[in-house]
Amino acid sequence: MNGWKFRRQMPIAGYIVDFVCIEGGLIVEADGSQHQEHEEYDARRTARLEREGFKVLRFWNNEILQQTEAVLEEILKRLPPHPGPLPKGEGVLR
Repeated sequence: MNGWKFRRQMPIAGYIVDFVCIEGGLIVEADGSQHQEHEEYDARRTARLEREGFKVLRFWNNEILQQTEAVLEEILKRLPPHPGPLPKGEGVLR
């Protein structure tokens, strides 16, 4: 992912986030249909994570599966340029 390392299922501020790039300050959440019923909770969660200094991006699961390139492009747009070269094999979004 353009030199950035993402971790998955990581605890931050009392929540387990789907994906996080600590260096880039970005959290990516993959939302299923259950999130339609939990908008208020998600808004509080996002606000808390933003107070911790993270930007939070949310994508619907079907959006990730059907428009993968567009989702990846949006994630890249939200990350600053990577500060330097990485060791071989680093920077893969998994």
